[in-house]
Amino acid sequence: MFTGILATMPLKSMPLARLLASTALLGALALSGAAAADPVKVGLVSTLSGPSAVLGQHMRDGFLLAVKELGGKLGGQETEVVVVDDELKPDIAVQKVKGLLERDKVDFVAGVVFSNVMGAVAKPVTANETFLISGNAGPSTIAGAGCSPFFFSASYQNDQNHEVLGKYAQDKGFKKVVLMAPNYQAGKDSLAGFKRYYKGEVADEIYTQLGQLDFSAELAKIAAAKPDAVFTFMPGGMGVNLVKQYRQAGLADTTPFLSAFTVDETTLPATGEAALGFFSGAAWAPDLDTPANKAFVAAFEKEYGYIPALYAAQGYDAAKLIDSALKATGGKTSDKAALRAALKKADFSSVRGDFKFNTNQFPIQNFYLVKVGKRADGKVETMVAEKVFSNYGDAYAEKCEMK
Repeated sequence: MFTGILATMPLKSMPLARLLASTALLGALALSGAAAADPVKVGLVSTLSGPSAVLGQHMRDGFLLAVKELGGKLGGQETEVVVVDDELKPDIAVQKVKGLLERDKVDFVAGVVFSNVMGAVAKPVTANETFLISGNAGPSTIAGAGCSPFFFSASYQNDQNHEVLGKYAQDKGFKKVVLMAPNYQAGKDSLAGFKRYYKGEVADEIYTQLGQLDFSAELAKIAAAKPDAVFTFMPGGMGVNLVKQYRQAGLADTTPFLSAFTVDETTLPATGEAALGFFSGAAWAPDLDTPANKAFVAAFEKEYGYIPALYAAQGYDAAKLIDSALKATGGKTSDKAALRAALKKADFSSVRGDFKFNTNQFPIQNFYLVKVGKRADGKVETMVAEKVFSNYGDAYAEKCEMK
């Protein structure tokens, strides 16, 4: 059956065009059997090209690992996963999502790494009364007044990971900080999240271009400001370059580096020891001590040969969430109210441990300060330093009036 074959392929080395061709061919073969029931269809939207492709690769691989472990089935139903590359372009993403809805007739849309893409695709998906399960992006616009009964987050609300560092900086007594993020929705959410808990002086608030790779001018401003710490959000290739340039500029020796989505398992293979000792905020880390997480990390490393990032963990949980809902409905997707009620129960073993949905259908979960360190085998990964928030919901839930 289609999904079983797809999930066992070495996807990280498989060209996207071949992957999509295989999707179409195998889907046709699956449907050609006279006795075959229509499979559950999931459109998995991820960023799989450009400098940020590694983030999307992690999320895709995590989702497909869960489907493979479930025998190619979600909720006991044969499952077809159609993977599309949003190219980190909102207009392209909308076109491809419309194809998933109109041509492929998917039952779920899952994934989406970046918030500018999520902001573009959420309305056409939810307006079609198709469930959208976020594997990463959690913009405030969807968590609050723009919430939808057809949107569920298997990740977090954007502000929350940044709030971890704001509280940490406040608790450490840092008097003055410099903040830096790309100039788009997630960047604005990140700094808003940090400032929700940090009450000291913000010496400078720097917004960079999305995709910027040279930070020499910004680092000169930071050095001149002489803050007690720097907080930044720079995902993907932006984070790799910033970490290396921060270390090369000598700032790592004088000014603590606080971040979210900047030093993680997507960037550490490239930054290596340059990121040692740098901090981040997260709802998950590879060494998080839960039975489900230990099994997931071991299985992921065996399957793909690299350490999973939070994007992979969230993609994995997104698939498990869909599986749990379909089990409750007997594999049926036609009764939207029943399917939504089943999704809201979140009746699965999350790699994060405790996990439940808030009224806006974003998770209530724990958040941690994590620090880059070395494993016993010499590999670099993020490690839990301390729990900062327990059973923590986002600040926008009260603005959500679910219809």
